[in-house]
Amino acid sequence: MRKIFFLFILISTISYSQHKPYKGKYGREDLDKVPSAPVYSDLKYWIAHPDVEDYADVVPGKGELAEYQESADVDVFFIYPTIYSKKQYKEHPWFADVNDEKLNKEIGTSTIKYQASVFNGSAKVYSPLYRQAHIGIYYADNLPLKVEALEYAYEDVKRGFEYYLENWNNGRPIIIASHSQGTNHATKLLREFFENRPLMDQLVAAYIVGMPMDKGTFSYIPVCDDPKDTGCWLTWNTYAKGYYPPNHDFWYANALNVNPLSWTTDTTYVSWGTNRGGVLKNFKKIRPGLSDAQNMDGMLWINKPQFFGNFLINWKRYHVVDYNLFYLNIRENVAERVEQYLIEQESRATN
Repeated sequence: MRKIFFLFILISTISYSQHKPYKGKYGREDLDKVPSAPVYSDLKYWIAHPDVEDYADVVPGKGELAEYQESADVDVFFIYPTIYSKKQYKEHPWFADVNDEKLNKEIGTSTIKYQASVFNGSAKVYSPLYRQAHIGIYYADNLPLKVEALEYAYEDVKRGFEYYLENWNNGRPIIIASHSQGTNHATKLLREFFENRPLMDQLVAAYIVGMPMDKGTFSYIPVCDDPKDTGCWLTWNTYAKGYYPPNHDFWYANALNVNPLSWTTDTTYVSWGTNRGGVLKNFKKIRPGLSDAQNMDGMLWINKPQFFGNFLINWKRYHVVDYNLFYLNIRENVAERVEQYLIEQESRATN
């Protein structure tokens, strides 16, 4: 298992490390400097929880949508991406402090609001605070540092998931969802708790987005290649059409992408008209037709998003808006998979 995780980190971090080198004063010897651990029996260590008012409860637009966590039959366990990306604190340079109120607010108002909330129409949202690894580990030219830092962060995620299972799940169906660093952890979580294990029967789907993922990442969890597939996994990495990141042929040759406008792995171009609505910084505005999408050469290619003022952006990598661009399509697809899963479970129960 450790060898598999080691290889996965090597592959998945290339999308960061090829963009800019990390030059910092902290090294592997500083990994033992860690902040206090989260205590998951205390709800303050859950950045999203159905029993607490938080940013996973919000919906975009002006009343068109609503959240239904109270009546949901399904749970989502969401693992957020790297938000500890600025100053490294000398007391714990490689790991975020789960008691840092400023950082926690940033987590809530960014990834929880713009990503985790997409699931609140169909599922109760659980997301544990964890001692995430600093963004610098992805840029550092030190693979053991990357692996050890991410393994340490994963142990918090694992403990949070175990606490959730023991105290709140009660046999309910589960969606695993994540982005970026969160996907590193979600991948290991799926291998450790779901693959070829009884919990696999509770898996609705895994939306593990924002890291290059090999088609053979899992041995027993199939790829979602239809909008109604369940018990499967899917991912995508959004880039500007025509752009090839450094070392593309080596790192992306076998990468999988499921198009979030068609929910298939084929390379058929899907136009703006299929995009039900995305969200940008103004969360109150849903933007239909924000983006098109096409799977191509291990990436999800898009043309420049359509909105007033788009001439101001000239991005090649749309990593930070992997969810935002397709917000309503994801939300509706989650509902579709949940409905299909519940139908399948009812059918099994009556046969």
